[in-house]
Amino acid sequence: MTAAHPAAHPARPADLPFFVYGTLRPGEINHDLFLRGRIRSEEPARLPGAVLYDGPGYPYAVPEPGGTVSGELVTARPETYQGLLAGLDRLEEYVPGSPRNLYERVERRVVRVADGSAVPAWVYVAAPAVTARLRSRGKLIEGGDWLLR
Repeated sequence: MTAAHPAAHPARPADLPFFVYGTLRPGEINHDLFLRGRIRSEEPARLPGAVLYDGPGYPYAVPEPGGTVSGELVTARPETYQGLLAGLDRLEEYVPGSPRNLYERVERRVVRVADGSAVPAWVYVAAPAVTARLRSRGKLIEGGDWLLR
């Protein structure tokens, strides 16, 4: 019997980094409030297969083939992970299974800008009812970059 190599096991969902694309990006209002001192790294990344809508005041990523959303891939420090996850769920008013959610936290593959590698990450995307409303009468953020709106 041989021991499994640790790298052979995929990350548990609780270990996933976060893809942030709005008010949690560097220089935006929630970055320091929620991420300062809790993250190990952040690097430019893109979410393929999505477009960005203005909230207003904050953005929503909505699934859309051919679209791309710009943001950062944020990796939490292990000792702060659970608190950060809970804090981000509160910020996004996300409650698993709630029909009143504005956002859903989903696992998606994001692409690192530096090397083009794709990695799984948590992403807060518009909940289904919000998606339908945005697609019918929302304001699309051209280019998919909240910082360049």
